[in-house]
Amino acid sequence: MLSTLALLPALPGTTVAVTAQTTAPGDVLPSWREGPAKQAIFDFVRATTERASPTYVAPDERIAVFDQDGTLWVEQPMYTQVVYCLERVPAVVEIKPELRNVEPFKTVLSGNREAMAQLPLRDLETILAATLTGMTVEEFQSEVSRWLETARHPRWNRPYTELTFQPMQEVLRYLQSNAFKTYIVTGGGQDFVRVYAAKTYGVPPEQVVGTAGTTKFGYGRDGKPLLTKEPKLLLNDDKAGKVEGIHLMIGRRPIAAFGNSVGDREMLEYTRAGQGDLLAMLVLHDDASREYAYGPAAGLPDSKIGTFTPALYDEAREQGWTVISMKNDWDRVFAFEA
Repeated sequence: MLSTLALLPALPGTTVAVTAQTTAPGDVLPSWREGPAKQAIFDFVRATTERASPTYVAPDERIAVFDQDGTLWVEQPMYTQVVYCLERVPAVVEIKPELRNVEPFKTVLSGNREAMAQLPLRDLETILAATLTGMTVEEFQSEVSRWLETARHPRWNRPYTELTFQPMQEVLRYLQSNAFKTYIVTGGGQDFVRVYAAKTYGVPPEQVVGTAGTTKFGYGRDGKPLLTKEPKLLLNDDKAGKVEGIHLMIGRRPIAAFGNSVGDREMLEYTRAGQGDLLAMLVLHDDASREYAYGPAAGLPDSKIGTFTPALYDEAREQGWTVISMKNDWDRVFAFEA
């Protein structure tokens, strides 16, 4: 989460039973347009799940990892968890009114986004500590659940959990129906994503690998044991940290990886370094009318959130990774589109 909050200056599944053969591709990816990207998914599933295939993979080894922000749902104009942290500040100040005139809380309460964009990293760390720690795990889960019920994205005025990409939801279901175990590997907070991952993506909490802080075991006033979230970083699940998190939490090398930015490079490299038929895909946000357009790869506008550099684009081409064009490969972006 530290790596996520550091970008604030940019302000403006459940596995099912193994089937006898690959699910027929006729209508399992209806939001995808016909083309190399859609075909790559079908070819990969066929090659890894049909028993007659020379690259058949046993169900235990069918591991697919997905970045979340920018890969499974909208990440612009600000990461969802950053929005949560900023909107939690008034509640923190209500509990501790002495913070009202203390920085950086004073700046956040002012609502001045330009001023918030200038907050140094040490102030962002203070916001992190105040809004994400100091409570039990259950209290945090309840707070996040309540926030998600009312929070709305400023562009679509819809809950953030409705702003998942329908084509990627179809890929998740397609893989899950073919005995793949799907994991979310995200730079966002692990506890934050675990609150909604099962309902939103069909991915259970134990299959979410994210940036994590430490917890401390203790006893409540009623004598019952509990875990309290502490302001100490345990795993920064971004860039190389994603690979480290995969080893720590999953213990198997993935055979499929999906991302959208430089933060996912090492995860895709690690996946493609394995043996057999492997799949690596990157979502390119090049559709400003239906979502957002940013890169700066392919001549798109630069962005500090979800940066997709020309160097990453070149590496994808050289290494045989599939670049998904949101504009050209997706027939629709969201489930609520007509």
